[in-house]
Amino acid sequence: MSYKTEDLLNIALVGGANSGKTELTDVILAEAKRIAKAGKIQSQDTVSDFDPHEQSAQHSLKPSFCTFECNERLINLIDTPGFSDFIGRTISVLPAVESVALVLDASASIDTTIQRLFNLVGVRGLCRMIVVNKIDAEGLDLSACVDQIQQVFGKECLPINLPSANRDGVVDCFFNTDEGETDFSSVAEAHENIIDQVVEVDEELMELYLEEGGDLPADRLHEAFEKALREGHLVPICFTSVEKGVGVSDLLEIITKLMPNPREGNPPPFEVISSDGSQPAALEASTEGNTVAHVFGVSIDPFKGRMALCRVHQGTMRTGSQVFIDEERKPIKVSHILRLLGGEQTEVGEVIAGEVCAIPRAEGVSVNSVLHSSHEEDNLRLKPIDLPIPVYGLAIRTKNDTDAQRIADALHTISAEDPSVLVEQVASVNETVVRGMGEIHLRVIFEEIKDKYDVEVDTDVPSIVYKETITSSAEGHHRHKKQTGGAGQFGEVYLRIEPLERGAGFEFIDNIVGGVIPGQFIPAVEKGIQQVLNEGAISGHQMQDIRVSVYDGKHHPVDSKEIAFVQAGKKAFLNAVQSARPIIMEPIVDVNINVPNQCMGDVAGDLSSMGGMVNGSNVQPDSSVEIQGQAPLRELQTYHSRLNSISGGKGSYSMQFSHYAAVQPLLQKQLTDAFHPVEDE
Repeated sequence: MSYKTEDLLNIALVGGANSGKTELTDVILAEAKRIAKAGKIQSQDTVSDFDPHEQSAQHSLKPSFCTFECNERLINLIDTPGFSDFIGRTISVLPAVESVALVLDASASIDTTIQRLFNLVGVRGLCRMIVVNKIDAEGLDLSACVDQIQQVFGKECLPINLPSANRDGVVDCFFNTDEGETDFSSVAEAHENIIDQVVEVDEELMELYLEEGGDLPADRLHEAFEKALREGHLVPICFTSVEKGVGVSDLLEIITKLMPNPREGNPPPFEVISSDGSQPAALEASTEGNTVAHVFGVSIDPFKGRMALCRVHQGTMRTGSQVFIDEERKPIKVSHILRLLGGEQTEVGEVIAGEVCAIPRAEGVSVNSVLHSSHEEDNLRLKPIDLPIPVYGLAIRTKNDTDAQRIADALHTISAEDPSVLVEQVASVNETVVRGMGEIHLRVIFEEIKDKYDVEVDTDVPSIVYKETITSSAEGHHRHKKQTGGAGQFGEVYLRIEPLERGAGFEFIDNIVGGVIPGQFIPAVEKGIQQVLNEGAISGHQMQDIRVSVYDGKHHPVDSKEIAFVQAGKKAFLNAVQSARPIIMEPIVDVNINVPNQCMGDVAGDLSSMGGMVNGSNVQPDSSVEIQGQAPLRELQTYHSRLNSISGGKGSYSMQFSHYAAVQPLLQKQLTDAFHPVEDE
């Protein structure tokens, strides 16, 4: 069957772990006759969790894409992971859809991660709906559940159907308003609330509604309904029990009849990049014109190569066509186009504006690449979605050089696939640090690397990059004299040092007059000083923010050599440092911590106990609190588990380097006592 853009629907299922997204996906596919029978998590036979890691873990680790037909629509449904550690992977697929369904466990509270995700979806301009699942659980007060939803997300969240009195079905409150016995509220009340909310966005419709004083047909409300969804003025609530199949057919009817097609949703935030900045760009969701597609995901197989996950926004992409990647001048060939159903792939000849597809063998593409058929779109980009900053880090070590190369290749692949992974090379401590969203996230990554690349790594807490500096001015002197039987070595240096502002680096000044140190030996003096700067004077860490002035010295016409002045400069500098009140500094980071309101006092106290400080706090729209502060990085290396303990797993944080500051005296003593410099021969 051929489809038009108006017949397409793209929707992502998001929500917390164990809310039932994966099994809901299977039941939807069975209801649409796309699969014969819905699978179960415990049976390891769901469509979405086809990866062996997901099956053994019994929860989703990556987004899964399911394309199917239902009610004369072609639907692209994306099932996303629920654990907060994988929120980056969930957020990354949002540019592919117009609509997002938040799936909630009716018996669970709404945590801050879900709240932030819901708000982010709204900020992105996506249309939202809420699916309350597991309504058959014992002892539930579903009226209180709706009250909680409205308290957390807003009064614009309104039931569009209601659970039946015995919760073995749902009662429609929009299309068919015949009264039915409901678990709470009534069809008439729910219908009136929905209509009142919808007509508020359309003055003409509002007047008609008030004049007629009665009901309006669903088809007359469609345009205003879509506008209310686009503006976030309405968030429909549906009820299901995936376990018993309750409400799923009704959910499908609402999705296919009321959720927006690619032309009805808010336009994607494309922009044209130039030397003068960026300007918004509007694309027409039409099958005509130049082809424009956005790569929202990449999957890399060691044997099959790179596969691009794309959303076509304009034009028609056909097998055998050529497209350019961003501003690249050389095109790539679209050899195959695939529609996905979990791990199943179906090849198609073309995809039109609004479709989601996969393009195998798409070498050279990366997440956020724009594929286009004409150089007219070379500077066209989709505004990137804000991903949380990965702060949980582990330093990795391999057993040999061969493994080191393989792990480097593996990490390159992983970071290309997962934009919420950051790989850092910290040269000063010779460490590779992998950062992700949490302990589970990194554990899954290392398990994948072990299985795919047959290499294991040892992990540890990342080393702290300390620095040394001085806090007062001082002078230093050293005479280097060495006689070995033949020509000797001689060089004498007098220098003065003083502290510079934080971040100023190093400044070397040649104040020699009268040639007491010949000009050809001045670079050797600086070289000796640089050795100390790199190796450290009191703890073995790099020095910074120091000005050195060389003002006097002596040389010998025969014995003076470069090596002599290297040693003289080095020892004179060390001599001066000892009198300049040297200190060791550590990195201080700005930290933003988001926790439930009741945890604020505990978090603030914990921040103070680690030598940090609270700079301010803000109450968020979801009633959580964002605390701004600063703390030493060494205390935040393992903060992920501490914050989970304090907040009951409902807190999150981000951090960014701020500045270097002096360590506490006790820590300075520990670091200096542990330093054993190698003496020069």
